[in-house]
Amino acid sequence: MIKSVEWSEEGVVILDQRRLPAREIYLTCKDHFEVVDAIRNMAIRGAPAIGIAAAMGVALGVNKAQAQDIDALGREFKVICELLAATRPTAVNLFHAIERMKFAYRRNLAGGMESVRRALIAEANRQLAEDISVNRRIGAAGCALIPQRASVLTHCNTGALATGGYGTALGVIRSAVETGKEVHVYAGETRPFLQGSRLTAWELRHDGIPVTVITDSTAGFFLQQGKIDCVIVGADRVAANGDVANKIGTYTIAVLARENRIPFYVAAPLSTLDLSIADGQSIPIETRDPAELRVLQGAEILPPDVPAENPAFDVTPARFVTAIITERGVVHPPLGDGLGKLTQNEP
Repeated sequence: MIKSVEWSEEGVVILDQRRLPAREIYLTCKDHFEVVDAIRNMAIRGAPAIGIAAAMGVALGVNKAQAQDIDALGREFKVICELLAATRPTAVNLFHAIERMKFAYRRNLAGGMESVRRALIAEANRQLAEDISVNRRIGAAGCALIPQRASVLTHCNTGALATGGYGTALGVIRSAVETGKEVHVYAGETRPFLQGSRLTAWELRHDGIPVTVITDSTAGFFLQQGKIDCVIVGADRVAANGDVANKIGTYTIAVLARENRIPFYVAAPLSTLDLSIADGQSIPIETRDPAELRVLQGAEILPPDVPAENPAFDVTPARFVTAIITERGVVHPPLGDGLGKLTQNEP
């Protein structure tokens, strides 16, 4: 299985997704500052993967800390968590992961500094293992929604590269293929970072799953022509009512899928659910550097005096979502009620 991030004695090892598909290069982050840079600059991306990388960044930072006593370590720990939490605002998994690290820190304070350091490494690795398990359960839950022979449209990258392993939306596709279903994936290129054409196509080809890349603007054409049986995407944050924040362009596809009566599924772990946010209007949307729109393959594609805007995510209202696939089962409308029932027994 492709590994996007893992812990090593040398540091946090990250597959540099900026170099794919041309080169498979792994970065070893030697301190938490390098993990911060890797997340902020998209060497690693995808909501679950960002959370795991942040957790490992916290563990790395504490293990490299120069503090001589537990009080000084606490002050350093606070700064480390704040730096990692400030990297990207939309994916809620990042904040869940850091909160778990804070809990592990507090729980092991009585054992002293070495106990805290060991506990943080263990917790970060636990989050990685749990994510892979969760993804496999999402895949199993969503597999039944995929027809025996299906053309599936997806957007951005939601596979092993975006998670601890296996994937969310691509995990459902993987699970369907593993059960013998014939699945052909249509991957939108996902401008401007090209996660679909660079990453999803590379990952599916790696696993021998048929994939065709299309431009983002042709999604409506393929849906209208009856070439797509269902759409399945991931999520970076899901509001309490079922509104979904995902990679920019997702909302457009959801509207087009509804117009053409094509099921639109979201595959997401419950850690992506943010019950503190009532609806999508309150989800913070990351805006990235407009320079990402100005250059394509090293060439300037905009006149220098023309402004550009570069939101990284949009919000799909719950009314456009056919179902949300979680590790605890498939939630059908009304999504808010179903999500609430799934989470009411969580610790």
